[in-house]
Amino acid sequence: MTLTDSPKLQQQPEQPLPDVTATVAAAREASAWWAGLGYAERRRRTLAWKNAIANGAEELAEIISRETGKPVGDATLEIMLTLGHLDWAAKHARKVLKRRGVPAGAVAFNQKATLGYEPYGVVAVIGPWNYPLYTPMGSVGYAIAAGNAVVFKPSELTPDTAVWLAEAWTRANPEQPVLQVVTGGGEVGGALIRAGVDKVGFTGSTATAKKVMAACAEQLTPLVAECGGKDAMIVAADANLDLATDFAVFGGFGNSGQTCVGVERVYVVESVRRQFLDLLVEKARTLAPGTDESASYGRMTHPAGGDVVREHVQDALTRGGTAVLGGVDSVKAPFVEPIVLTDVPEDADAVCVETFGPTLVVNGVADLDEAVEKANATDYGLGASIFTRNHKLGERLAARLKAGAVTIDSVLGFAGVAALPFGGVGGSGFGRVHGPDGLREFSRAKSMTVQRFKAPLDLLRIDRSERDMKIAKSMLHSLHGSRK
Repeated sequence: MTLTDSPKLQQQPEQPLPDVTATVAAAREASAWWAGLGYAERRRRTLAWKNAIANGAEELAEIISRETGKPVGDATLEIMLTLGHLDWAAKHARKVLKRRGVPAGAVAFNQKATLGYEPYGVVAVIGPWNYPLYTPMGSVGYAIAAGNAVVFKPSELTPDTAVWLAEAWTRANPEQPVLQVVTGGGEVGGALIRAGVDKVGFTGSTATAKKVMAACAEQLTPLVAECGGKDAMIVAADANLDLATDFAVFGGFGNSGQTCVGVERVYVVESVRRQFLDLLVEKARTLAPGTDESASYGRMTHPAGGDVVREHVQDALTRGGTAVLGGVDSVKAPFVEPIVLTDVPEDADAVCVETFGPTLVVNGVADLDEAVEKANATDYGLGASIFTRNHKLGERLAARLKAGAVTIDSVLGFAGVAALPFGGVGGSGFGRVHGPDGLREFSRAKSMTVQRFKAPLDLLRIDRSERDMKIAKSMLHSLHGSRK
């Protein structure tokens, strides 16, 4: 996301830097204890943590709402999605990661070959502010389920959510600090990366991810990075426009547009663009940001969020775009009313730079090939959506999109499917959280062979026999050579 490196809010007093080195040392001791418990006991304890979060959901939702400005109902949905993923990770860790046999092949048939996954040890997670529970828990929850201890550095805008989460862990599992939280700004994150952790899970802007990578490179610390997005929606001529506009409103304006895999761009086949725009504006016009539960969405969480929206909208209008709903005056800090733009040049910031606000750009295209080409034209590649009644066509289009996740006839459809991995390509990052890939992301693969009997073809020795080499050469050609 564009605004990960947030300035210190004036109302927050300066806090002393935490002793990150001591925190990581405690996590190191806890990680050995946690890994040693085995799959069944870790599952039981992770599910006890899940229960503690669920039992305190009302309190946690209030904290998330207070820190981010989103309605309590939205915060509750965030908790529900998070718990679904935590439940899946706890219950599937053994199946995904346990040691299992693999085929040894013809040459090594005397070897018993197995593959298993072991925890890294201590994982550092640096989280964002827009979804301060759901997003970092894609790393925190899966890393813990895989047998690691975690040190979590939340955004300085949402520290209380993280602290509550760690306290819930301690209530459920008081023996060892398997989950700890350190709060503060970028300097704390940098110290954490350099404190000897075994892997880093980062969510934030592409620019900040490059800095995190540079810090990780100093000690060859592996990194999984989920960065920003500029997700496109493609609307075919045969699409259900009522459905498409419902999801455009949800993806574009939900959470004040502060969703990495929301919708920022819409490419509509020209023959239905006017009808799509009319429906979209009719629905978006009813939305109103505010502070109570009747509000459609909340304030901009980041103090500078409205400024970015204003700049992108002004640039789009100056360069020939048209505002069919709202405009520059829609920015009324800390709220931004819905904005819909059309005919915006493809090289404008509103099209190719993450806005991260309740703004949609709707541009017409001659056909779906042009829509795919334009959807793929940015550096980002996080998510995308396609609306067409022909789902086979949708699947073919999805295969051509540069994105880590694609939904057909919905937006964010994958978010609640715990078995699906999530992550981006290009400027949207690399590595995966969630699903089996998410468990393996926080595990080291370890291969093992056991020689069951002496190989009839004895090649693993210095003084190989002439007979064995003759047979080996014959096998080389018969197994791998071309057949005439």
